[in-house]
Amino acid sequence: MTVVVIGAGSIGKRHFGNLETLGVKARLVGWRAFRPADLEGASAVVIATATQVRAEIVTLCAARDLPFYVEKPLAYRADDLAHMMTIAAPLAERCLVGFMMRYHPAFRDLAQMDLSGVYGFSLEIGHDVRQWRQNWSFAGSYAARPEGGGVLLDLCHELDMAHCLFPDVGLRGVDALGHADFAGVDFASRIALAGGGAQGTVAMDYLSPVSLRRIALRGTGGTIDLDFIGGTLVMDSGQGAQARDWTFERNDMFLDAMRDFLALVDGRATSGIDHLPRLDRVGTSCALIAQAWEARRFSGMITGDYP
Repeated sequence: MTVVVIGAGSIGKRHFGNLETLGVKARLVGWRAFRPADLEGASAVVIATATQVRAEIVTLCAARDLPFYVEKPLAYRADDLAHMMTIAAPLAERCLVGFMMRYHPAFRDLAQMDLSGVYGFSLEIGHDVRQWRQNWSFAGSYAARPEGGGVLLDLCHELDMAHCLFPDVGLRGVDALGHADFAGVDFASRIALAGGGAQGTVAMDYLSPVSLRRIALRGTGGTIDLDFIGGTLVMDSGQGAQARDWTFERNDMFLDAMRDFLALVDGRATSGIDHLPRLDRVGTSCALIAQAWEARRFSGMITGDYP
C-alpha cells in the first residue's frame, strides 16, 4: 500500500509520520507542488490542505476511485459540501473525515452514557492563538483567511462532538467577534443549538490566555463535567461526586483514526468506535458546521496585535 499525503503543514507531517510508524509506505507532497500525476500508483490519499482547496482533491480522488482521509472541516459552504458528498458517494464507505476527538478516551466514555435526561449542555474551547506554536504567524496562516479560516472552522471538533452526543439538535444562531485587521475572520464564536429536549451552546475562541477545553452537561439525573486539559471527568447525581482521571498521548487519537482509515482501505474491520467518522456517516455533522459558518453574525470586534 502507498498513501499520498497532500499538504506539508504540521498536520500533514503528523499524518505522514504516523503512516511511517504504522509501517505504511507514504509520500508527502506540499499543496503548491502537488500535481495530479502525484496520485499515480497510490492506494489512498490523505488530504491535509487548507479547507478551500479540498474540493479539487476530492474530485481527483473520486475520479480515480481512491479512498481518502480528509481533514476537518470537509467544507464551509453548504453548496460545496453537497457537491463533494455527491461526487464522493461511490467511495464514501472507504473514506474518513478527521474528527479525531471522537477517538479521545474520555469522549468515548461520555458517548456511551445514557444522556436521555440531559436538558442543558455546553462545550467550550479556547486558547491564545498567538501562543499556539513556536515561530508561527497567525496573519500568515490559513486561520487568518476570510474563506476557510477563523476559529469556528479551525476548532469545529466541539460542534462535531455536540452533534454526536445530541443528534437531534439544530442550529439556532451564531454570534461572532471579529477584528478590524482581518475582515470576515471570527476570533470568537458562540453557537446556540436546541432540539430533542436539550438546549446548549458551543463556544470557541482564539483569545483565552488560559487554554481550556471542556464539556458540561446538566440533566435530571445529575451533572457531568469533563475537562479535557485537566484530564478529569466528574459526575454528580446528588449523592456525592464521582471523579475519573485519565492519561493518554494526544497522538494516539490520530494513530487510531489512521488505523481505522487503513482498515477501510483494505476492507478490514475497524476498531468498533461508537461514532466512526466514515464519510457516509458524517454528512449531518459536516452540514451543521457549514450551516453554522454561513450563519455567523458579527456582533462585536476585539482588539490587539495578531502578527
